Amino acid sequence: MVVIAAALIQAAGDTPAGKAMGAMGLSVAVPDKYKDLVQEAGNTCPEISPNLLAGLLTQESGFNPKAKSPAGAQGIAQFIPSTWEKDAVDGDGDGDRDVWDPKDAIPSAGVHLCKIAKEVKDVPGSKQNNILAAYNAGSGAVVHYGGVPPYRETQNYVKSIGSLVGKMSSGGKKATTTQAVTAVNAANDMVGKPYSWGGGDANGPSTGTCCSPRGRSGKGIKGFDCSGLTLYAYAQAGITLPRTASQQYAASEPVKAGQMRVGDLIFYGKSAESLHHVGIYVGGGHMIDAPRPGTKVRYSAIDSMPDKFGVARPVPNANKEI
Repeated sequence: MVVIAAALIQAAGDTPAGKAMGAMGLSVAVPDKYKDLVQEAGNTCPEISPNLLAGLLTQESGFNPKAKSPAGAQGIAQFIPSTWEKDAVDGDGDGDRDVWDPKDAIPSAGVHLCKIAKEVKDVPGSKQNNILAAYNAGSGAVVHYGGVPPYRETQNYVKSIGSLVGKMSSGGKKATTTQAVTAVNAANDMVGKPYSWGGGDANGPSTGTCCSPRGRSGKGIKGFDCSGLTLYAYAQAGITLPRTASQQYAASEPVKAGQMRVGDLIFYGKSAESLHHVGIYVGGGHMIDAPRPGTKVRYSAIDSMPDKFGVARPVPNANKEI
């Protein structure tokens, strides 16, 4: 599994997908000069992540180190002075703690988030939502209300950052690059399996059905068709997809040009309602797919079909928490 992931990173090179995988899950857009700081501070404790911190900084200041709010919050992480005094660290080791210096403020935000995580660890519900709500409204309010407080500002705050970080599942998961790598590895393990019209489910290759538009039958062939492969791959990452390509597109989040990353699904057809093919992007202009009857699961160029419709990113199920 690790070998395959490393190979995919190398294949992706300098594409957005390769950079996202190389950043070990940092898929929220972060200015280059802050990426290392966010990556390190986002791993301060297991309860937070680089994506969570990146989403928070985006919401708080848009990565503006000179930001100042009417309420007196300061810097890239928008610390209230009293909180800064308690939780700030000397991130760059220069002997001072400067709220206006991202080299201090970003590591301090990681430390503060981890402190909050401990304060709300026994509160029921989404841990991510509770941590974000506590950053905005205070841990006491989250504890008092047993979750995100009924404050419009705090609820909108949590929703906004959640949409940046990735939608949450009922179990607290989010659609991360780690899940995408799991799905890609699962698909890679199936390379060489035969194409079977109607074949493939969450458990792996299965006997197909009859018949394809050209009359080819999957009966008697244990393998995958295109959407059976993607369904199986993402099931291994804990994400349930529906059966057909059109249904999978409808259940995923569209991705804009230039933002495609490893693990995204690439769809082909004339319209969202009549998609005929789907593959899993692996970087470097290639995907893993089950192309058509008579072939096997393989690596294909994403331009191997002329009617690419769009790209979408699978999201966990039952994920609306607020």
